[in-house]
Amino acid sequence: MDASSEIFSAVALTLKLATVTTLILLLLGTPLAWWLARSGSWWKETIAAIVALPLVLPPTVLGFYLLVALGPSGPGGALASLWGARTLAFTFEGLVIGSVVYSLPFVVQPIRNAFEAMGERPLEVAATLRASPLQAFWNVAVPLARPGFLTGAVLGFAHTVGEFGVVLMIGGNIPGETKVLSVAIYDYVETLRWREANILAAGMVAFAFAVILAMTLIEKRVARPGA
Repeated sequence: MDASSEIFSAVALTLKLATVTTLILLLLGTPLAWWLARSGSWWKETIAAIVALPLVLPPTVLGFYLLVALGPSGPGGALASLWGARTLAFTFEGLVIGSVVYSLPFVVQPIRNAFEAMGERPLEVAATLRASPLQAFWNVAVPLARPGFLTGAVLGFAHTVGEFGVVLMIGGNIPGETKVLSVAIYDYVETLRWREANILAAGMVAFAFAVILAMTLIEKRVARPGA
């Protein structure tokens, strides 16, 4: 495989991983964020702390435990046996699971903050208009929390694109299967292929700039009166 094909493969795999991960995070993170924002349970902050663990845990620590869980002797091995495989480690599916765990707080927290900032009044008004809780959620809460969803989606996608320690621990360096951008840069540097490493690193810098710019524009739109 030549350099251009290697780079294209790494970029395509990374975008696929980030897209799938972000969609799963939005599906899982939305009800979790709603519960954290609305629940009066005394142990909800314990759940919130567990969700936020990836923010402070070293990626290698999280990656190690995910590797154990996804391996042949863990739950991942039992799940993989359903379709005849031995493990979820060193597979794309394993990368998705690891990425969902690692990027979860970056999606849940902005959505939770948006739900909390909404306050009780809009839902009370919806209730007086005989809207069911589900109708109030979809027709009132979700539209009002749209900036939180946008922020969460952007952060979740960007964090998945840039992750390294976790994906290297649970995915290794398999071209076309687990060799994402961050791993490819590491591999190129390790083999002294500076030109390829520079191309990917410069692309990541440009991507990071675009993410920061997008976040700034979202925040300005939210802060604009009547937005």
